Amino acid sequence: MPSAMLSAVLEEEPDLYEAFPPHVDPTGITILTDSPPGKKAPLKTYEEVQPLLQQGRKRDLKLVIRENSWPINSPVRAALWPALCRQHQHGKSMLDGFYWDMVTQVFGTVELPDKPIMLPPFVEATHCLGYHLTRKGRAVADRVVSVLGYACPDITYSPSLYPITAALLHFMPEEECYHCMASLVASKEKMFITQTKLHNEVTWKTVMQIAKKHAKSAAQQLSRLSGAIGPERIYADWQWWILAALPFPHLVRVLDCFFNEGIKVFYRVALAILILFHKHCANTSSEWYAEASKSGVDHAIDKFCRNMPASPTKLLRTAFSIRALSSQYISRVFIKTEMTLKSKQVITGSRLVRSRSSDNLPTSQSQVNIQMMSHTLTIRERMSEETCKQMSPRSSHLALWFPFPNAVFKDQRQHSSDLRQKLFTLWSWLPVRITMYQPVLLYTTEEHGCSLTTFYVRVEHHEPTLLMIKTCNNEVFGAYCSTRWFERNQKDERGNRQAYFGTGETFLFSLHPVRAKYPWVGCLQETEGDGEKTSHANSLFMAADNTMITIGGGDGQAIWMDENIRFGKTDRCSTFNNPPLCPSGDFEIRVLEVYGFSGA
Repeated sequence: MPSAMLSAVLEEEPDLYEAFPPHVDPTGITILTDSPPGKKAPLKTYEEVQPLLQQGRKRDLKLVIRENSWPINSPVRAALWPALCRQHQHGKSMLDGFYWDMVTQVFGTVELPDKPIMLPPFVEATHCLGYHLTRKGRAVADRVVSVLGYACPDITYSPSLYPITAALLHFMPEEECYHCMASLVASKEKMFITQTKLHNEVTWKTVMQIAKKHAKSAAQQLSRLSGAIGPERIYADWQWWILAALPFPHLVRVLDCFFNEGIKVFYRVALAILILFHKHCANTSSEWYAEASKSGVDHAIDKFCRNMPASPTKLLRTAFSIRALSSQYISRVFIKTEMTLKSKQVITGSRLVRSRSSDNLPTSQSQVNIQMMSHTLTIRERMSEETCKQMSPRSSHLALWFPFPNAVFKDQRQHSSDLRQKLFTLWSWLPVRITMYQPVLLYTTEEHGCSLTTFYVRVEHHEPTLLMIKTCNNEVFGAYCSTRWFERNQKDERGNRQAYFGTGETFLFSLHPVRAKYPWVGCLQETEGDGEKTSHANSLFMAADNTMITIGGGDGQAIWMDENIRFGKTDRCSTFNNPPLCPSGDFEIRVLEVYGFSGA
């Protein structure tokens, strides 16, 4: 246990198992008190806090919640958290039984299904944190999130929604949890949960901007320690410092304040983490400086949070003692950052269109049919008999999940049968094991801007990825990239960055006007039984730096894009023996979309 926590008293209370709902496993939960009994005023009960809520005394309520370090097994949260969430609800209150009516409509029964529940596409599989929920508790969380996705089809990307749902379930029953989440999602006055990729990106850039002003020394140190990966990559994970890395007692105290004050609490806590991290690794001989130098500052911050040396009270005190960090200031930075990201689309000559807006989403009924695997939807209702014969049932079902049509195909939606055939063809070209996973849109120029920095932040740790390019002449082509783009930072035994990386599973493709796949020439040699060794010039798969991206090399580059992701060129190359993927050779990018595969 960290030194600052040695003074904390570990209490093995007999009612620990009674303090949580039955879908929580409390055996791994540690109960901390920040100081010995008698040194502080008694903690407030819910009955003492309730009048502040009812009378709208917001400032008094805020101070009481910040100052009362209720232990994690305190009964106060069972009443306090729902009351805090209800104050943010927009519109009329939900009628009793509304949630269970929704459950019945979506699943056909209120009984928990035996099979895993398919989560909505806005969930990030790598961040479905269950904390101390039992297996049944995880199923309950899955169901709450699925029903919320059905009720709120405008949510297109919300990675924090699942962990916040799971945290709520530690202190309340399922129906109450749904009502709380619905209130937070619908809140108009304050932001709690980002619901689009654009806003998700705006939040980490907001943290980066306010850190440069209000945690200047810590931000400068972070920039120095970030090295080749750059500080943007570190800030992009800011909310996971809190939701994934902090010890659960710390997280619960942060959420006490969050459910009252909104996302600004997360901003302050993120800055507090940076300030404390800076304090503990200011000395170059310190443990945390050595950790940052050895494993990278991103891993060091994650480990620092998991072993947080400050108590929950000290962490919050550090967060709320940052001066001049008002809600109005944070809002101004947020809006300015959002406008900057949107304006990049105007500068590059394209209209800002969210490629996964509600216009492109399935109807509510089709969402239920697909996501809940309703027996009323079969593959034969969506595809011709001929297409069904060409594809396995598993592949053809997952092809329905493929998040197209997006911006790449927005001009071709009227030709639905031709479009479907193109997508099925592309799906059939993927390695068989990859077709077992759900595709996830990681990056699109129409929502995330035209910047290699943003591209790397959003894409570089995913493997494999699928790049799709639409030119201003409506050609559509791309590449399946088998290796992480982060590999561009790897060095050889001499300390030099490797120019090319990747494997022979990488391939090029064209979908319009020509439909063709161009695999690695080494694969063709193996198929034809040619024993000739593949030359180095025939094994140049992927290359990237801060100024460009290249796929395919040797006597030319199959795909090359500039740092602004606006202009590119395509030639024949030895690695794939492909023709130029567009007739002119040079092209201007209208849309670039990159997909990952959840769980791969």
